Amino acid sequence: MSHSTVPRSRAEADDRAGRPPVASDGTTGTDKKEKAGKLSLRLRFRRDRALILMTLPAVLLLLVFNYLPILGNIVAFQDYDPYVSDNGIVSMLHSAWVGVENFQQIFADSAFWNAVQNTLVLFFLQLVLFFPVPIALALLINSVVRPRLRALSQAILYLPHFFSWVLVISVFQQIFGGAGVLSQLLRQHGYNGLTIMTDPSTFKFLVTAESIWKDAGWGIIVFLAALASVSPDLYEAAAMDGAGRWRRIWHVTLPALRPVIALLLVLRVGDALTVGFEQILLQRDAVGPGAAEVLDTFVWWNGVRNQDFGYAAAAGLIKGVVSLGLVLVANKVAHLMGEQGVYKK
Repeated sequence: MSHSTVPRSRAEADDRAGRPPVASDGTTGTDKKEKAGKLSLRLRFRRDRALILMTLPAVLLLLVFNYLPILGNIVAFQDYDPYVSDNGIVSMLHSAWVGVENFQQIFADSAFWNAVQNTLVLFFLQLVLFFPVPIALALLINSVVRPRLRALSQAILYLPHFFSWVLVISVFQQIFGGAGVLSQLLRQHGYNGLTIMTDPSTFKFLVTAESIWKDAGWGIIVFLAALASVSPDLYEAAAMDGAGRWRRIWHVTLPALRPVIALLLVLRVGDALTVGFEQILLQRDAVGPGAAEVLDTFVWWNGVRNQDFGYAAAAGLIKGVVSLGLVLVANKVAHLMGEQGVYKK
């Protein structure tokens, strides 16, 4: 055997054999990496103490305002009387325990099922009519070549998001109301005025239109950020292969948006039972509770107006549990489709 083919050391022999090098203490480089990844809690705390201290205020706020109030769900199993004491905790301790009686009354209440029906109808309408609009607007703005025109378009579309619901509904009232601009114009030409703002049969479409006008522009921010990460080389390669504008959108743009669409769709499904409390409450009296009552207004009406806190808390607890289940199911569907969803597998 020639001198050039003889390994000079054990490490060289291991390297030629494809094995990880062995240190003098008998451990390999792979073993050291594994041991380095298994640091003790004390060492990890010392290593990450700066990050922990920075996130501690946010964690405390989350605990105080999001998780501690969950303990108040015990009211759903009580005949809660807030006037027993000035302290809410003392009132819970001295309120009568009724078990599942509040839930039994809710499931037998036709008003509750009417609110559930209105909520689901509004959710499906907004999912079909509202959810695709930000995607279409993002694609439209992304196709604008001039930067100034693109920035102006974004600013115009963002602006309604900063309006309060009182202002949004007032604008719609001035345009589509019985004394609005369109109604006056129709009457001047011998036609009847519009009743869109007070018609229970069209109320759900009215609410959806208001939501689109107010928040569709704000929803394009995430999609535009996703489009900004798409390499221009992909569009150039598709164009060189003969793909037109629609082909490039279908084979390049939409696949790039697919993870974001899946994530937002999961979050939207989890928020299915929340369809705009303030927006609907402001218009509830105009069309009546039969058309405008949703779960949020049902909870508010029974809890705040009727002072039946246990009954309202039970309805709110049902809504929370169902919403959590919807998030888990939608996230599982996203995993089956090959997307990450809200969290990884």
